Amino acid sequence: MEVKVWNSDWKTFKGDAVVFFTFEGETKDLPQEVLEKVKPFMEDADFKGKKGEILKVPVSGFSFKRVYIAGLGKREKVNRTVAREVAAKVGQRLQNDKNEKALINVKKEICSQACSEGIVLGTYKFDRYKTKKEEKEAKLKEVYYANANEEKVLIGKALAEAQNFARDLVNTPPNEINPETFAQIAKELADQYGFEIEIKDPCWVEKEMPGLWAVGKGSSTKPRFIHIKYKPKKEAKKKIAFVGKGLTFDSGGLNIKPDQFMKTMKMDKAGACAVLGIFKALGELQKLGKAPENIEVHGFIGAAENMPDGNSYRPDDVIKMRNGKTVEVGNTDAEGRITLGDVLTYASEQKPDCIIDMATLTGACVVALGEYTAGIFGNEQEFIDQYLEQSKASGERMWQLPLDDELLRENIKSDIADISNIGKSRYGGAITAAMFLQEFIGEKDGKQIPWIHIDIAGPAWANKPYLWHPQTGGTGFGVRTALYYLFEEDKN
Repeated sequence: MEVKVWNSDWKTFKGDAVVFFTFEGETKDLPQEVLEKVKPFMEDADFKGKKGEILKVPVSGFSFKRVYIAGLGKREKVNRTVAREVAAKVGQRLQNDKNEKALINVKKEICSQACSEGIVLGTYKFDRYKTKKEEKEAKLKEVYYANANEEKVLIGKALAEAQNFARDLVNTPPNEINPETFAQIAKELADQYGFEIEIKDPCWVEKEMPGLWAVGKGSSTKPRFIHIKYKPKKEAKKKIAFVGKGLTFDSGGLNIKPDQFMKTMKMDKAGACAVLGIFKALGELQKLGKAPENIEVHGFIGAAENMPDGNSYRPDDVIKMRNGKTVEVGNTDAEGRITLGDVLTYASEQKPDCIIDMATLTGACVVALGEYTAGIFGNEQEFIDQYLEQSKASGERMWQLPLDDELLRENIKSDIADISNIGKSRYGGAITAAMFLQEFIGEKDGKQIPWIHIDIAGPAWANKPYLWHPQTGGTGFGVRTALYYLFEEDKN
C-alpha cells in the first residue's frame, strides 16, 4: 500500500473515495458541502457517529465517487486506541467496497500515527496458499492523509508493516519455517538493511546451549541460534536486548499434546517473529531517517522444533544449562522456558542495560488474563511501569503479574536438581514459569540486569477478527510496543 500526505484541498482529490471522521452526536466539523450531501442519508440510516459506525454516500460534482463518514464515538473518549480501531474498520470497508485510491481527512483530535497504523493493520490479509484468488480481489492501493503529520503517518506505516511482517512469519506453516529456514529469513532481513548477524549452527548449539539443544534434538531439523544487531551511526548511550521464543512447531515432545492443542502450534514462534518484526521496523525507520540514534538494539532467538523421536529429551532428564544451573525435566511440553533459559543467559553475557523477552509461554497466562492481554513480569518496577505506559499507547494490552510470591517459588524447586521446568502445582503456572526464567538473568555492575518477561500466549493468536486484526491467525503482538519503548528511550 502506498501512503502519502495530501497537502491540497480535499475537494481537488481525484480518486475513489474521501473519508471524514465525526464524533457521536456531532456534525459541526463536517465541511458544509459534505454535510449538505450526506445529511439525508445520515437521517435515513439513523447514523449517530458511534464508534466504528460507517456511512457510505455516493456523491456527484466532485472528482471522486463517494464519501464515507466514520464515527469515532463520544469526543471525550477518543484516544489513540480508538483512532487505530476506527481507522482499521475504515480501511476494511474501503477495501471491501473495492476502492483503490482514497483520501483520509485526519481530525486534529486523532493521532496521525495511530490512524496510519490502523489502516495498514486493518487491511492485512494472509492468503499466500490460496490457489484460487477472488476474481475481483479487493485491494486498497493508495491512501492519502489530509491534515496529518507526515512524519507520524510514515512512522505509523513502517511500524504497522513490520507487525504485518511478523504476522506473516507466525502464519507460515511449519513445513516451510523450521529452525534452519527461520535462520535464513533472519539472515535475509539483516542483509536487506545492513544489520550485523551471527547464526550458530547445530554443532555450536549442542556444545554451548544444552537447554536449546535438548528441546530441539528430537527433530530432523536441529536448533539454530540467532543474534542480530542494530547499531546507530554514532556511539550508543544504551544497549537494549530483545529475546524471542522461537519454537517453529511444538508437538509437546514425548509428553505429546492432544490434537486440539497441537493445531496452531506454528504460532509458538510468535515471540521470535516479533523480534524480527522489531528489526524490520528499525530497517525501514533507518530509510526514513527516524531510527533511534542513541540506542543499540540486539535480538536473540533460539529456534527449535519440539518433536517426539528416539533422540528426544525425556521427562526425568536433568540438563546442565549454559549458566551452570541444573534443570530437572518434569514435562517435555514445558520446553519454551528451557530454550529461553540458555538464550537469556547468552543475552546477559553481552551486558545489555536491559532485557525484554517475549514468549508464547503458558496456557496459564491465557486462563488468568484471557486471549487479548499479555502478562508482564519483571525485576524492576520502574522498568515495568515504563513499558506498560508504552503498551497503552500502542493499544497492545498488558497486565502485570507478580514475581514476589516466595511460596509459589517453592514449586519450581527440584529434589534432585537446582530447579524443575514445571511447578509442583497446576496453580500460578504463568508466575512459576516467569520465576524459572529469572534464574537465567545475569548481572551487570554487581546487580541483576533489569528484565521484563512478556507472556504473549493469549494475544499472539487471534481466534476471531477483532480491533485491527481482520482475520484469524498471528497478530504480530509486541512489535509496536517495543518500538514505542525504543522511541521513548531514545529521547532520554
